[in-house]
Parts: sequence; structure tokens; C-alpha cells
Amino acid sequence: MNQLVREALDRPGPLLLVPDAVLLPEGPAEGFGVVVADGAFGAVGPAEDLLRTHPHLDATRLPGHLLMPGFVDAHHHLTQSFGSALAFGEPSEIFRRVWVPLEGALDEEAAYTAAKLASLEALRGGFTTVTDAGTRADVDVDVLASAARDAGIRCVLGLVCDDAGKDTDVATVLDRAEKHLARYEGDPLVRSSLAVSIPEAATPGVLRGVARLAAQAGATVQIHVNEHLAAVERSLLRHGRRPLEQLHHLGALGPHLLAAHATLLTPRELTLLADTGTAVSYNPVASAWKGNAVAPALAMAERGIRFGLGTDGTRGDGFRLAEAAEFAQRIAYGLVSGDSSCGAGWTWLDHATRGGADAVGLGARTGTIAEGLAADFLVVDVSTPELALSWDLPWELVRRGNRDQITAVFVGGGLRLWRGMPTTWDGPALVRRAAELSRAVMEKAAVVRVHPTSTAAHARSTAP
Repeated sequence: MNQLVREALDRPGPLLLVPDAVLLPEGPAEGFGVVVADGAFGAVGPAEDLLRTHPHLDATRLPGHLLMPGFVDAHHHLTQSFGSALAFGEPSEIFRRVWVPLEGALDEEAAYTAAKLASLEALRGGFTTVTDAGTRADVDVDVLASAARDAGIRCVLGLVCDDAGKDTDVATVLDRAEKHLARYEGDPLVRSSLAVSIPEAATPGVLRGVARLAAQAGATVQIHVNEHLAAVERSLLRHGRRPLEQLHHLGALGPHLLAAHATLLTPRELTLLADTGTAVSYNPVASAWKGNAVAPALAMAERGIRFGLGTDGTRGDGFRLAEAAEFAQRIAYGLVSGDSSCGAGWTWLDHATRGGADAVGLGARTGTIAEGLAADFLVVDVSTPELALSWDLPWELVRRGNRDQITAVFVGGGLRLWRGMPTTWDGPALVRRAAELSRAVMEKAAVVRVHPTSTAAHARSTAP
């Protein structure tokens, strides 16, 4: 598409967009179009009908393109972007050695820049929503809200409410949590969430309290659950219950809870998730890079357990995340059972978009191309060698899609990225500043790595 199309897309609106097809929950609808007005989808339907009912609008035709929902990242750590590559080759449970010291070394500018850098990478990968699980940086979380807002991405913003082993009382923690939940009411892009790092990081009073506050506010509580075997064993030693069982014992499970990772699940724990309506963030790349197991997402889908897909800050490419979701299920479960479908492609697109929006508490706001929902969408080039010879587009998007095929990214009806670059701010300048700040942060942070760099590992392997 040329510059004239970009200029048409960048108009304040209303817009009448006519691509080759629109990706609806039931599949690609050829010959459909959308009307975008006031940040939302004003109409979705056959293009001929829209042209007839909106004669005052000049249609912007998008030949060779698919209009699809933006991806929803159900689990991210925005202030860890300076150290994304530090997880490579490391054994599990690196948060104590890497993420705690790294985030602890961030000042306000570094935290803002790290969060905006992560937001830029997410937008480039087709994510229109990111869900931040809370930062350990000693800054006001509004720094992260500002970074996401300035980048132009929708953000579910967690406030860490850990209190175990700290000199604070339950009432103080819950008062702070309640104020955070009210802080972003009416914000067009930022939605408040509460967070607890792992169940053992908060006292029973706080776990019960944040669950109650989130349920009352229609918000989410994000907790890392069953990410590593060590965490499961610690919970068994301390409580005689596995982490998910302990949360259930405390009354913390429910539609308000977003359990990040949720690997190593027993049949009983799957039943607890299904019976309570608890949501899960399935993070397949994180499992491969720094985990012990793969969440049984196919079993979750079969049981009706709500789940989205999360990057855990690994890499911000929605198509590669969907492919990893399918691939991990095939390797972990499909091969041994002879399941050659493993979700039939559509499962992973669905949970990367509307399923993810539902899991993070935004199902009534985004995740689907539908009248009245926020106009968070992608314009994807399907004329590329990878996608042009299409026999089953949803499968091909999962297996052969990548962020290079994303021509435009819209959030709240506004054009945020065009061919991978921001339209209203200087992306390269941000990257340059992030590179400068990251060096200073790494010099200050007491990060401990077990695995050598790739170059050092190669040298060792070839040494006489």
C-alpha cells in the first residue's frame, strides 16, 4: 500500500475500510468491511452494505490485506526489556538472580524507557494490548502507564501487593491496592490490575483482600502459579498444598484471578480452574526458555477454562507466539497421543485475541472485530509468498505469519504503527536511548548468570 493509503488511514475519522477479508470469530469473512468511529467499530458487515448505508464516507480499500483483531499479551513484564536476552540458557527460577536486581537498578527514566521499549516491540509484533504483571522498580507505576500511553498501546497495569516478610500491615497494602484500582477509571488505554508475585509472597490476609477488591472492581489479580517445580515443592513443604490448592483454600480463585503460567497442573487443579472460572495466561515461549513444563492448554480448552497467550517479555511477535502455542502443545502432548491437529489452528488465534482479552478482564472492550468494541486491529498483508496461496488462512497465520507482514496497527481507532514504525513519535530515538540506559543499568545491577554468553560457550566447546 502506498503513501496515499497511509494518509487516508491516518485521518481522524470516521473511516470506512474495505480489505479483502475481515477475520471474525467464525473465520475470515471475504468482502466484508468495517466503519471506525470515535475509537470503536461503528459497523461490521458486507462491504456493499456499508457502502450503501454510509454514502458520506470515502471508502479506503485495502487490496491484498486482511483486517484482524490485534493480539492480546496476557502476561508481560514491561520493565524487564533491558534484560530480555539474559534468560537465554539459564536454568529456571531466574527471577531472584536476574529480574530482581535488574529492576531494582532502574530509576524513573530507565523504567519509563524500558516500558516504552517493550511497548514498541509489542506493537511491532501486532499486540494492541499488554498485561503488565507489576514492576519491582522503585518507581510510581504511573511511569509505566505513561510509557504505554505515550507508545499508544492498551495496558492492563498491575500493582505488586507482596507483603510477606515485609514491615507493613495488611490494611496498608489493601488501601494502596484500592487506590490503584480507582486511579485509572475512565482512562482510554490503561486499566488497573493487582498483582502478587507468587502465592508465598503475600500473607493470607493480603491474598484474600486483593481477591475481594479485584472481584468488587471487576479487575484482575495476577499471580505466577506453578511456573517452576521448585515453587510447587516449596508450597507443599510450607502448606501441605500445591500453589493453586493453597489459593483455593484461601478463597482467592475466581473469575478475577489471572494465573500466569499454570504449568505442572494435576487433574484436580484443572477441575479447580474450570469450576471457579479462574483465567490462565499460557506462556509457551517462557516454558521453552526458562520453565520446567508446558501448560496443558488443549485440556484447558476442552474443559472450558479461560485462557490467553502471554509472552512473559520473551519476544513481542503475536504470530510467533500463536505458533509457539500450537508447537508446544504438539511436542508436549500431541505427539504422544497421535493428535495431529492440536487445536486446528483457530484455537491459538482465538486465544491470542478474544480469549486473551477475556482472560485479562477486557473481553467487553477489545479482542474481536465487532460493532461497539474498541477498534484495536491489524492490517495484514496476505499477498506475501507465505500467505498468498491460501487454502486455510487461520492455519497459515499461525504457522506462516510473522510481524513483517503487518502493514498497520490500530489501537482505539488510531493508527499507531505503519510498517513497523510509530506514526506519532520517534521510535529509533527511543531505541538509541534504551541502548545507552541499559548499559548503565547493567553496570549497576548485581545480576548473576549461570550460563556463559553464546560466544564463551562456543569457545569452551572448541577448546583443546
